[in-house]
Amino acid sequence: MIAALFVEAGGCYFGLPGVDPWDKERDARFYRGPHPIVAHPPCERWGRYWHGSPRKPHQYRMGDDGGTFAAALRALALYGGILEHPAYSNAWSAFDLPRPDSHGGWRLSGHFAVCHVEQGHYGHMARKATWLLACGDVRLSELIWGPAEQRLPQICLERYGYEKARRSGVMAYVGCEDKSKIRAATPLAFRDVLLSIAGNR
Repeated sequence: MIAALFVEAGGCYFGLPGVDPWDKERDARFYRGPHPIVAHPPCERWGRYWHGSPRKPHQYRMGDDGGTFAAALRALALYGGILEHPAYSNAWSAFDLPRPDSHGGWRLSGHFAVCHVEQGHYGHMARKATWLLACGDVRLSELIWGPAEQRLPQICLERYGYEKARRSGVMAYVGCEDKSKIRAATPLAFRDVLLSIAGNR
């Protein structure tokens, strides 16, 4: 059994044999084992726009996530498994965690193993650079290292050229109200990789 912590209700971790999903309603901050975890703690207050929208800056304090990252890290240390967060997350500095090599490969540091991987290799529409933190009896498998394919919006390339299209990114041109949900989604192939690492199988 693997506990999937801080996952979307009804999302890709639900309905899987051997997986116990903890969504917002169950509140994974109160997970007390005993199974290894795959954790996706909320990243909004740790990323590039931790303060809020660029149009309304300084709405929030960095790290003001209700203790979710700290709870995920505590569960990881106690029960083993893997934690996923956006690359260059400010949580790494706040919790004094080892930083991975941006070129890829696992880096061992104390009780932890850490790596940099892009979810675009596993089916996400954006590159979605990600840092993984593993602990305990895990299977540190070889992942697809290095930059994923750069997918640029054709309409932006035609109107504004490569540099603006590169800066904007493909997600800027997803024209629907579910943009943040699409951005945050874990591709099924990447989910399976995380479960494999956490389950040592």
